[in-house]
Amino acid sequence: MFIRLAWRSLLSRKGAVVMTFLAITVSIFVLLGIEHIRQQAKSSFSNTVSGIDLIVGARTGDINLLLYSVFRLGNATNNISWSSYQDISTNPKVAWTIPISLGDSHKSYRVMGTTTDYFKHFHYGQKQALTFAQGKVFSEVFDVVLGAEVARELNYQLGIKIVLAHGMASTSFSQHDDKPFRIVGILQPTGTPVDRTVHVSLQGIEAVHLKTLNDKEPHDLTPTSITAFMVGLTSKMATFHVQRDINNYQPEPLSAILPGVALSQLWQISAIMENTLMLVSILVLLASLLGLSAMLLTSIRERQREIAIMRSLGAPPSFLFLLIQTEALLITLASSVFALLLLSLCLLLFRGFFAENFSLSISTHIFDNNILYLLLIILVSAMITSLVPAISAYSNALQKRLNN
Repeated sequence: MFIRLAWRSLLSRKGAVVMTFLAITVSIFVLLGIEHIRQQAKSSFSNTVSGIDLIVGARTGDINLLLYSVFRLGNATNNISWSSYQDISTNPKVAWTIPISLGDSHKSYRVMGTTTDYFKHFHYGQKQALTFAQGKVFSEVFDVVLGAEVARELNYQLGIKIVLAHGMASTSFSQHDDKPFRIVGILQPTGTPVDRTVHVSLQGIEAVHLKTLNDKEPHDLTPTSITAFMVGLTSKMATFHVQRDINNYQPEPLSAILPGVALSQLWQISAIMENTLMLVSILVLLASLLGLSAMLLTSIRERQREIAIMRSLGAPPSFLFLLIQTEALLITLASSVFALLLLSLCLLLFRGFFAENFSLSISTHIFDNNILYLLLIILVSAMITSLVPAISAYSNALQKRLNN
């Protein structure tokens, strides 16, 4: 009965209520959206690689090396010679290595040249290994293994032949259409950049760039250089020693980074941006809630007849106080629900955009502890800001009661 009365009261002023509702909905949508994407970005980046002790590339910044080698974002400043890679990989403290060669693409998806050790030693999340949904590891020069998203979005199946292109443009005029690759494997989804990667052998990368390739004549398909390589050590105690040796490597300038440390540096840089966005969204929400308070305060002066009728029916001042608070709660609850629905829809529509352009796997599941905590804070804030009109209504009713 009480909630129905508050609802009917709001409907009688639907013009002002709708505008306030929309303002609060937008502010809640922005606040929850920023928080959800922030948490998902951290989770996505943290789960991308696991069990890698060092990442080695040409001399560059730690973050740049992490981005292009792990997240397939950006480009290397230079390549590493194959002889340097072999020299470092034979170090007694090195248990295994995963060479990486980047530069080509297939319909905007990155092509990565590597070896079969990639499927043995690369892990993501909580040390989860790569597994195959279909097929097997490449074994021939022109075999290719697709990430889950590539196969799904392009509707590819085993046995189909695809053509690689030079560079990352969506439309390339440098197609290697004379040397097609055959799909022999499709990986299970990982929620990492692996899903958006086309995997071929290092020999395949070399072969596709040869001007002529005669099957009857042997060709040396040993790479002359690679983009980077990942390192697993025999002992964690040797990490800093091997890192120092690589950073001081004499034949050519190299950088060896710890993935976890580089990731922490990345979040430190982005922390200022995160905090700024959160502050702006909080201020927008506060402005909307103050607008709600102003709307309710203005409505009190317009509802003198309604208030007089309720008083004549015996409604105490506390009843009017609770009525104003309930109206504020109803508007905020409705705005929260609508904002959550809108956020879910936008995440569903733009999930592919985040994955393709930022290598972020954004979940459409928005109900976690942080979101629920924010919703509780929003509701409490709405009740606090509506205290001014509620107290005003209470005071006016009490004053008139005392005068009578």
